[in-house]
Amino acid sequence: MVRQFSLINEKGQTFSLMDIQEYCLLTSPTGLGFSYSIQYEQLGNTFVQTLRKLEQGKINGQVNFLNYQNYKNYVDFVAKSDEIKLQYTIPYKDTSKTFYRDIDIQSTSKGEIQPNGVIQEQVSINCKSLWYEKIAQQYQISANSNEVRWDFRFDSYWSGYTVRELDYINTGHVDASVEVAIDGECVNPSINLYIEGTLFQTITVSDTIEAYEKLLYSSKEGDFYIRKQLTDGTYDNLFSLEYISFENDNVLRIPPNKDCTITLTADEDIEKAVITIYVYYISV
Repeated sequence: MVRQFSLINEKGQTFSLMDIQEYCLLTSPTGLGFSYSIQYEQLGNTFVQTLRKLEQGKINGQVNFLNYQNYKNYVDFVAKSDEIKLQYTIPYKDTSKTFYRDIDIQSTSKGEIQPNGVIQEQVSINCKSLWYEKIAQQYQISANSNEVRWDFRFDSYWSGYTVRELDYINTGHVDASVEVAIDGECVNPSINLYIEGTLFQTITVSDTIEAYEKLLYSSKEGDFYIRKQLTDGTYDNLFSLEYISFENDNVLRIPPNKDCTITLTADEDIEKAVITIYVYYISV
């Protein structure tokens, strides 16, 4: 098995970077690692680090097309996409994992067809995020019984069948962010983070989520929100003094390498919820 690359836009559409027949083939990629900008102060013959800042990632490579139609399809995909992610699947010894990175395609050249008939162009990609994997956990009570069903994968696990708790150890390199979706009906739902058994954060939304509505929460950098999805698909912004306390830290982050627990509570039972954890890596 070889590593796999593809582009995904905000509509969920995919453009393969591994299929030269129908799409294109990415070759000779560089910039998949990481780089720090580091400053030092000299004390005698010793240099003491005073500042270390992660530099923005930049990926370069060659995109190879079998014909001009495939090249045009690639340009159309990029031009018509508002947001693009680079999907990167890596084969490890016993398994494979898929990672994502939010990107902007800064440039792609256009030249002559090579003697072998391939259109070989240079691509330059600016990275807007670290690499991350999405770990989604679902809590649901069956409509026909009192059975509780848990779906899980990767390094997290639900702690039991009678509580709404997710125990998790962040194996990433920086704080992980969280998305939560809670289906109505529920009243005054709260998201709670415990670190090493101690309550660290509580985010309570003072509102009623009616049937067929959803409470949506995100602590992602650059995409923080607390809102309610209404039955017609529109949203009400709940990030205001009317619904939450601004005295609290409302941006929930999971620190690396610590035993953490996320609990969901409400004045009435929560019957269905999904927690998605975004685990970030400087390189994978």
